Amino acid sequence: MQEILERLAGRKINGVRVVPLMTKIIFIFAVFLLVSNFFSNYINLVLNRGEQTRLLNQIMVKDLNDLHLFTSRQAELLLFTGDEDLARANMEASAATRFEFDGSLALAVRPDGDILFFAGPANGLSSFDSDALDQMNDRRTTGVLDGSFPFQMEGASHLGVYRWHSEWDAYFVRAEQESEFLASSRRIFLQISGLIVLISLVCLVVGVIIIRYILRFVPIITRAIMAMQDSQELNQLDMSGAPNDDVTYLGLAFNSLAGTIDNLMNIFKKFVARDVASKAYEEREIRLEGVQRELTVLFTDIRSFTYMTETLGTDIIKLLNLHYDQSIRHIHSHNGDIGSIIGDALLAVFGTMKGDDNKSYQAIRSAYLLHDVASSLRSKMSEKREEIIRKRGSLTDAEQRVYEAVLIEIGVGIDGGVVFYGNIGSEERMVNTVIGDNVNSSARLEGLTRFYNVPVIVSEYVKNEVERDFADYVFVELDTVQVKGKTQGKQVYWPIERRRIDEAFEQDIEAYSEGLQLYYEGKWADSTRAFKRCGLKVAEVFTRRMNGQRAPRNWNGVWTMMEK
Repeated sequence: MQEILERLAGRKINGVRVVPLMTKIIFIFAVFLLVSNFFSNYINLVLNRGEQTRLLNQIMVKDLNDLHLFTSRQAELLLFTGDEDLARANMEASAATRFEFDGSLALAVRPDGDILFFAGPANGLSSFDSDALDQMNDRRTTGVLDGSFPFQMEGASHLGVYRWHSEWDAYFVRAEQESEFLASSRRIFLQISGLIVLISLVCLVVGVIIIRYILRFVPIITRAIMAMQDSQELNQLDMSGAPNDDVTYLGLAFNSLAGTIDNLMNIFKKFVARDVASKAYEEREIRLEGVQRELTVLFTDIRSFTYMTETLGTDIIKLLNLHYDQSIRHIHSHNGDIGSIIGDALLAVFGTMKGDDNKSYQAIRSAYLLHDVASSLRSKMSEKREEIIRKRGSLTDAEQRVYEAVLIEIGVGIDGGVVFYGNIGSEERMVNTVIGDNVNSSARLEGLTRFYNVPVIVSEYVKNEVERDFADYVFVELDTVQVKGKTQGKQVYWPIERRRIDEAFEQDIEAYSEGLQLYYEGKWADSTRAFKRCGLKVAEVFTRRMNGQRAPRNWNGVWTMMEK
């Protein structure tokens, strides 16, 4: 039912019903068709009634003339017989022979209203229309002795003709009841109106078929545009098979405009965050504004970047594009968005797009995919190196430097919390940015990956949010660190995918956790022995840090970093 209503009356868009053009055309077509036919029929009826009235007057005038001659003879006969009642009866009988309708009548009325005789309906006549009698009297004073006139009798309208009879000193009237006289024309009008409705319906059906065929691409275009509005995507209209008319031209013009806008939107989306592009599409503007939002921030950096730029020169751009192309795709596929790219550093935010199930979980998944991209690129470079060695035996010193330069290695730091997220700048040039302590913290955590020799380091906020909904990762507490610029220590964690932990790995994690706990308690000698049982590289950081020494006096378990 709803679908039928939408087809006929159209869909509601933003509270306004978009009525199909075809419905409007059909409605106007039907109204004009019916009105024009009924109006034409009515004009024909009026003209026919005028002609019928004229012919009726001629017939009644003839009847009145015949009656006038007959009554003149009756007047002469009255002079011999003296029987007025007989004369009246003869006049009534003669007049009645000329009647065709039940309401036909003839009568004679004297100037004072006295009825001389009456021939007509069985209910008789009690009095004659005084207004009509006054008109006849007025005309007679001016010398007009006959004519036609309407009058009322017993509550019914009549059309009649009259003539003054001087011998009887009375007006002789011949009349027909108007409703009865016009009944046939009304019946014909109703019959013709029925035919008009039937013919109009047939014409309407045929017209609808023709109009639907002519305008068949209008609903196609409308539905396609509505679908684009719902999805907020511009697509090309399928105009195959369309006729060469203005509707087709509009469709093709829309395709051309849509292609241009879509191209501009694609370019626009490459330079701004996706949620900013989506909001700009919906609101038709971008404002300088910002809000506080709870987001997860991922920061990644390429190690030894200075050496890479010195070795590769301008080719560093090609290498970065190879790395970032796949990396950004992975971030986008996990509902992340790019906050900024500054050379070797990339900042991504999670939680800005609709449908995020767990922003920190998506961030960690993206982080390991970024490492997979770098690992894949290193593998390809190694395969290329081996191929060159097989063909030539060795690489030149320059080639070896290039090879070492393209072996991209990255670190990833992830933190989250309430940050400022919005657009800053001016109305002429603005950028979308994320500002807050957690943004800086993610960069500091990335820096710690070099120090602790792990691929990803996250904060306690990220750990708690992931563990709330998922059990896919084991979070190994690495240390409690006070990074440069901070006054308090912060626990940092290494997320490890649970399915990658075998028995040996699990034993190493247990040994590391034991050594870390002893380290916090200031039992460095016991801690060193536990760390030496651990096969993880991160354990070496603590054995070097303690270096066989005792814990400092007033030890609180927090390690202060003196560099970023």
